[in-house]
Amino acid sequence: MRKLLHFLLHFLLGAEPRLQRLTAYWIAAGLCYLLSMVLLNAQVRIGTASAEGAFVLTWFAAIGVLVFFILVRGSTALGIPPWQLAVSQAMFAILCDIGAYAVMGPVRGASLTVLLVIIVFCTFSLRPRATLALSAFAVATLGLTMAWMVAHDPQRYPAKVELVHFAIASCSLLAVAILIGEMSKMRSNMKRQREELMAALGKIQILATVDELTSLANRRYMNEVLSAEERRGHRPGEKMCIALLDIDFFKSVNDHFGHAGGDTVLRNFAAAARTQLRAADVLARWGGEEFLLLLPDTGLDEAEAVLARMADAVKAIRIPEFDLQRTITFSAGLVERKGGEPFADTISRADRAMYKAKAAGRNKVVRA
Repeated sequence: MRKLLHFLLHFLLGAEPRLQRLTAYWIAAGLCYLLSMVLLNAQVRIGTASAEGAFVLTWFAAIGVLVFFILVRGSTALGIPPWQLAVSQAMFAILCDIGAYAVMGPVRGASLTVLLVIIVFCTFSLRPRATLALSAFAVATLGLTMAWMVAHDPQRYPAKVELVHFAIASCSLLAVAILIGEMSKMRSNMKRQREELMAALGKIQILATVDELTSLANRRYMNEVLSAEERRGHRPGEKMCIALLDIDFFKSVNDHFGHAGGDTVLRNFAAAARTQLRAADVLARWGGEEFLLLLPDTGLDEAEAVLARMADAVKAIRIPEFDLQRTITFSAGLVERKGGEPFADTISRADRAMYKAKAAGRNKVVRA
């Protein structure tokens, strides 16, 4: 039973989510048409509506609902854009409603409110110009229908009454079309503002986590990563290393070439170091010319090999606009985290090891 129900739903609605949504909407619209035809034929029974007109309109609506179901269901295969379907469905609904107005007799004025509902529904799928064109189509079709009714049966459809109905319907449709246009502008503005806000939020998020000069992670983001690691807790047998790096003789670079020269060295250092990182490694600018390197699932020997590759890449840096008179090197302190040791203590040990490397002549990696 469940398989049969699933098959029927798949057959009726299709497999694509967008197509399922459009088909479901049209099935709901078809139920509205069915209810309307039931009410119309109920009026035929009590003698307030034309039996012949109701018969023709019922078949027209039934065939139209079936045809549009096929078009909606096969719109993807037929290459019919959604806006064309929406316009065609709205025009069909307008014709059905005005047809109902022509055959309903004394209570026909009630059907004019449905025209407003049809136009309002177009707000969600059509642009303001298309909605305004549909409103004009509805007014023109209604006017021609009323003129035909007055000409063929002036006693049942007095010209003064039809003129009042036409004036009310026309003014209402025009007002609704104008309101829809304004709502569409507001929706477009809100969409644009939302996109601008999302872009701004994305930029703020980048600025909050990325060092603007080097494009590496900044200290704030690295602290978040370390805090997350501490919350996760230490697992038995897990190895993790921390390295604190400091560019050698960086002050002399600033003294000779100014801060612009120092910034150039920092950018080149970051770009070269990044090429040697593994997928899980995180390198962050810790402050000034200091950088913190997190090496997850890594022992001291493997971590030292990563730093050696980074040192070779950094030494290969050449900056044509600056005669640095020496290769760029760094001193590093490398430590392995002890069990669930707080990262503040691990970094402190790495910092002491880094100063030992600098005291030993720089361009070295000292293991704590």
